[in-house]
Amino acid sequence: MKALVKFASGEGNVDILDVPEPVCGDNQVKVEIAYCGVCGTDLHVLHDTFRNYPPVILGHEFAGTVVEMGRGVSGVVRGERVAVLGASAVICGQCQYCLSGRFIFCRTRRGMGHGVNGAFTKYVVVRPDQLYRIPEGFSLEEAAISEPFAAAVQAVTEVTQVRLGEIALISGPGPIGLLCLKLLAAEGVNTIVAGAAGDAERLEAARRFGAAAVVNLGERPLMDAVLEETGGAGVDVALECAGHPSSVRGCLDALRPLGRYTQVAICGREIEFPIDRIIYKQLTFSGSMCYTAKTWDRMMKIYAQGKLRLNDLISVKLPISDWRTAFGLCMDKKALKVLMYPEA
Repeated sequence: MKALVKFASGEGNVDILDVPEPVCGDNQVKVEIAYCGVCGTDLHVLHDTFRNYPPVILGHEFAGTVVEMGRGVSGVVRGERVAVLGASAVICGQCQYCLSGRFIFCRTRRGMGHGVNGAFTKYVVVRPDQLYRIPEGFSLEEAAISEPFAAAVQAVTEVTQVRLGEIALISGPGPIGLLCLKLLAAEGVNTIVAGAAGDAERLEAARRFGAAAVVNLGERPLMDAVLEETGGAGVDVALECAGHPSSVRGCLDALRPLGRYTQVAICGREIEFPIDRIIYKQLTFSGSMCYTAKTWDRMMKIYAQGKLRLNDLISVKLPISDWRTAFGLCMDKKALKVLMYPEA
């Protein structure tokens, strides 16, 4: 089968290769992939700025259909449509983090798409506990965005616990920021979305998705908009989704005293920021790293209720052979979410 493979360490070293179709072993399930989303992590693996273990098939945001079950598997039916939690592909299952569902902190963990083979191909084999049934009426395209949406669900509903009546700031209108916005808008929370000069198209999407106000920082200072929207008080919560030092500082400035800050994006380097502002404003400062198994359960309930859809976040669908175009669209911010699908 064709697959997009990181075949050696170093910058680049990614291409479409012929690889063996995986065999479904005992206690495993084989899934035929429908769509897999392009993530910032895939770009980092391409540029070798994220830990990876070549040769490895890229891609970890995906959904598909069960086609085979190995011996010992129960509760799974051939033909079921599923989203797959790829981050827990390899875990010890015995440490305090695995036992509490916070497997993301397991020292032995490896995720699909960089630690073990991922989903920019036709088939994968996974453990049954990685599967989540997609509710009726929810498309495979939308379900392929489950991994980043789960990260947004944890950040908004579990870590920050935004409440109706509060005013929120999202700094960074990339896919994660827009997914956070969708959750906040669905809950009726007035949300300001800020982006850089190159984010004009994404800011327009934020407006469509229900932002109370959008701020193009190439045209207007953030604090002008924040003071206007909050009557001079500052925002109650800020979610930093850009991973840029100026965005971090902007969020700290925008928060009112006793406000809550959640770091959602990865900066990827050490940064300087005014830490005393956390003291002077007595802020609650948190980080949100991925999700838990319970987050995925919550997300599936959100899907099933049918009040929040993700299809309008999908800009482009391309075959994996056109991966350079897909990656380029993401790097150049010319698309919201890009999905790729397998070829024979």
